Amino acid sequence: MNEAVDTARPEGFRRVAAALAAAGHAGPRWLDVAARTSQEAADALGVSVGQIAKSVVFRRKQDDSAVLVVAAGDRRVDEKRVAAITGALGRADADFVKARTGFSIGGVSPLAHAEPLTVLIDRSLFRFDAVWAAAGHPNGVFCATPDELVRLAAAPVADVVQESAP
Repeated sequence: MNEAVDTARPEGFRRVAAALAAAGHAGPRWLDVAARTSQEAADALGVSVGQIAKSVVFRRKQDDSAVLVVAAGDRRVDEKRVAAITGALGRADADFVKARTGFSIGGVSPLAHAEPLTVLIDRSLFRFDAVWAAAGHPNGVFCATPDELVRLAAAPVADVVQESAP
């Protein structure tokens, strides 16, 4: 990414780009349209909704910290399964998400957070050779294999989505 372009991008996008570069990743892509939902991202990228590594943030009740689940866009996160790993959870509003992750809802990246938080990568992403995750802004995304995503996020793999219909 060219430095003149880089300084014109939002801070969250630049932070993710720097973290990806430090990890030896090619870097994020800036979309012409905002992709705040898995469907919008899939449409903009021409991929299936499942290939979108959506970020869902919860508020852990015991310590008021953030828990980030990264799951396939075509799956629904099962809060009970997440809580069995992390402890009791509550809803995270937009202000909480921004304060804890440093990103606004619709652009929460699996890495480069404002403060340390618990991150879980759902096993459902491993159905795909490549997935796309948010890069700190609704217009920012990056591509990675599921294994790369686990490494970049320094997060364990867990089974935390609802069972899919047969």
